[in-house]
Amino acid sequence: MTISIASAADIPALNYLINSAYRGEAAKKGWTTEAYLLEGTRTDETALAALLKIPGSAMLICRNHEELVSGCVYLQKQVDTFYLGMLTVSPLLQGAGMGRLLLQTSEAHVKKEKGRTISITVISVRHELIAWYERRGYAKTGETRPFPVDPAIGMPSQHLEFVVMRKIIA
Repeated sequence: MTISIASAADIPALNYLINSAYRGEAAKKGWTTEAYLLEGTRTDETALAALLKIPGSAMLICRNHEELVSGCVYLQKQVDTFYLGMLTVSPLLQGAGMGRLLLQTSEAHVKKEKGRTISITVISVRHELIAWYERRGYAKTGETRPFPVDPAIGMPSQHLEFVVMRKIIA
């Protein structure tokens, strides 16, 4: 596996990966699915292109030996904190350590860019995912944020909110 920074040419593959890992039938094969919480797509190519253009942002992608994009994570610099989002691993490859590798690579990227902390938001009812991040040193801050009701990122089937978690890197 190799990890590199995504370019505009990677957007179609990223769009497919992210949507297949979070929503729909394919997502149900992995443990990170949100299909039971949200209907619709997680993102689209236009939104991904916009994210890649934000100054201080990077999408790290993991390719397997066949050069297929099999994982990704988005980082956005916000002064000395980096926001981490869309940590994604193909449902067929989950549980093999790729998520942990992407997280470790993200932390190394943040250190290299002189970041001090990483901030993430996790849907509050995703207890197994919150626990996964806690095992990797992320802690709940006590802060919550409303989940946006926006068809462009999926429509919730119940009331949802985010919990904010952070990890001190340097």
